[in-house]
Amino acid sequence: MSGGEIAGLIAAGAFLILVLFIAVLLTKLTKVTSELKNSVKLVNQTVEIVNDKAEILATQVEGLLDKSNKLLDDVNGKVQTIDPVFQAAGDLGESLQDLNASSRNLASKVSATAESTSKLGAFAKGVGAFNRFRKKRQG
Repeated sequence: MSGGEIAGLIAAGAFLILVLFIAVLLTKLTKVTSELKNSVKLVNQTVEIVNDKAEILATQVEGLLDKSNKLLDDVNGKVQTIDPVFQAAGDLGESLQDLNASSRNLASKVSATAESTSKLGAFAKGVGAFNRFRKKRQG
């Protein structure tokens, strides 16, 4: 065998190995492609299910928001109705504070007047005793 024939055999062997490698690679790639198609199919099914559920959920959320708005309007109306009651309670509290302050002032004035009256009474008793003592001495 000549050098050219050996080189041809080596090239043919390398080509055969390359063809076998490509065949194995294509077989594996076919399996991967098949699995990828199955995965894509499952993803598409999942997306369809999620879309269906999302529409149902969106409808329910819309209904819930509508009910919440009606409830909020009702609560606001009731708060406006009872707002004067709280205003009156606040006014009553201020009036009670004023009454309490006036009562304290009156009590302190009555106490001061009572003290003055007791001093005046003691003075009057002293004057009366002095007058009796003077009458006894004169009489």
